[in-house]
Amino acid sequence: MGSRLSVRTLALLALLGGVVVLGFAAIFVTWAEAPGPVTALYRMLIGAGLITPFFLSTKGTSIRQLPRRGVIMAVVAGSVFGCDMAIWMTAVGISGPTMPTLMANTAPLWVGLGSLLIFRERQSLGFWIGLLLALSGVMLVFGHNARAGAGLGVGMAMGLVAALFYASFYLATQEGRRYLDTISYLWLSTLSAAASLLIINAILRQPITGYSTVTYLNFLALGAVVQFLGWLLINYAQGYLRASVVAPVLLGQPVLTALLAIPLLGEKLTPWHVTGGAAVLVGVYVVIWSRNRMLRAGLQGGPVTWYNKGEQ
Repeated sequence: MGSRLSVRTLALLALLGGVVVLGFAAIFVTWAEAPGPVTALYRMLIGAGLITPFFLSTKGTSIRQLPRRGVIMAVVAGSVFGCDMAIWMTAVGISGPTMPTLMANTAPLWVGLGSLLIFRERQSLGFWIGLLLALSGVMLVFGHNARAGAGLGVGMAMGLVAALFYASFYLATQEGRRYLDTISYLWLSTLSAAASLLIINAILRQPITGYSTVTYLNFLALGAVVQFLGWLLINYAQGYLRASVVAPVLLGQPVLTALLAIPLLGEKLTPWHVTGGAAVLVGVYVVIWSRNRMLRAGLQGGPVTWYNKGEQ
């Protein structure tokens, strides 16, 4: 009993630590002061480099024996995730960290709709209530920004587009993880994300070198601290904690980002932003809760135990 309690306590600490780490992601992106696609590229390259030794130590020379279907889905998911990263980080550069990060965390809504349309999964009344509540919060914030003439609208819109890309990443992962273990899938998808970002930067003709020391240090923080350490902590926690515990804690990440942005970046939030943001987060939580409840009841076929942008 005591050992179980200690493992659970350690998992809770890991989850909280992971959320704190992810909360700094948008801060590092802002401090980097580099184009979003370039920042995303360095995050993925550094993250892939740190994951590689773990992958090789478990797979060694058996890389070619990985299931073809799983490899294909990991490559597709990684490519989509690279687009997600580029869009979200660009949005943060335009509108600051808080609103784009909040919008990006609406991904579970689009995952639920995608599961309905693609996998024909049933959705409960709770899902539709949560969806309506979250979208009401989005419209509240959008409406306030439009009336105030604020420049947050573009970043918020891009955050929503990023959420759509991440939802696509999740749906591909839902299929790919049936064939590959966590390390193999994470390594392949991260490499694929880096490759897609190389292409994006080449198309946009973004310079990938020649930045300041401060910028490179923030690149390193994103790759080593956020992409590697943050997700390592969360993946560890997910192995010991129920989704009903993990989901609401992960939704604290955009809240933490907002709280950090106020003293570190001088960002200001109005009561409208706070009210709308709270509605979005509550709605997303209701969606996650309802989908996990249906999964436990055997009414859905896919895993719904994690919802959080790797970028957040």
